[in-house]
Amino acid sequence: MRNRFFSLSGYGAGWSANRRFTLVAIGLACLLAIAAATAYFIGRGEQPRSPGSPAATSSPGTAPSAGTQDPADETGSVPAPPRISDPVAFAKAAAEMLWSYDTRDTSREQQLAGMEAWMTTESEYSDWASVSAQMPDPTLWSRMADQRQHATATAAEAHYPAAFKQALAEDPSAITEAYIYAVTVTGKQTIAWAKGGGGAEDRSITLAVQCRPSADCSLVAIAPSVAP
Repeated sequence: MRNRFFSLSGYGAGWSANRRFTLVAIGLACLLAIAAATAYFIGRGEQPRSPGSPAATSSPGTAPSAGTQDPADETGSVPAPPRISDPVAFAKAAAEMLWSYDTRDTSREQQLAGMEAWMTTESEYSDWASVSAQMPDPTLWSRMADQRQHATATAAEAHYPAAFKQALAEDPSAITEAYIYAVTVTGKQTIAWAKGGGGAEDRSITLAVQCRPSADCSLVAIAPSVAP
C-alpha cells in the first residue's frame, strides 16, 4: 500500500553529490576543513531545483498585515515553531512538523508557508531548497486532497551524530560562528486517507538547526542522508 500515499520525509528527491550543505559546513567549522562533519554535509554548489520541487522565491511565506488575517489562515494545520533554545528538543519538534500534514484543511501553499516559518532568517545559512523539496508538486497534492490524506508523527529519539560530536571535540569553538547543530531524529509517521485506508512507517532524518545563545532555535536545512 506504500504507493497509495505520499510521505513528506522523502529526502532523496533531487539530491546528488556535491550539492548543498556548504552552508552547514561553514556554520559547523568556521570554514575549517573538519572532514568528520563535512562527510555528510555535502557542498551544495548552485542548489538546482529538482523537478516538481518549489523554488524558495515562489513559496508563499509572506506574513499577513497585522490585524487583517488569522495566522492559521496562512499556515493551515502546520504548527508554529516552538520557542525553545535546546537543539535536540527543537529538532524533534521540527521532524514531527515535517512528517505531518493534513490535506483536508491545509492547502499546499499553506503547508509551504507553515514550513518556511520554522526557517532561520539568516540567509547566508538558510537552505530552504532542501526543506521545500520535501513537498509534492501541485498535481500530487491535489490527488492527496481528493483522498483526504493526512499524517501525524511522533519523534521518539534524537541525538547529535557521532561525526558532529567528534568535530566539536576537535574544535569546540567552531560552533560559535553560526551556532548550527546537526541532530538526527527517529520516529514514526502514521498516514490515513479516505475509506479507512492507512499505514505507518518508521522515519529518520538529520536536520541542521540554529540555536544562538539567548534566542529561539530555527531550522537551517535537511541533510541529504541520515547521519548516525
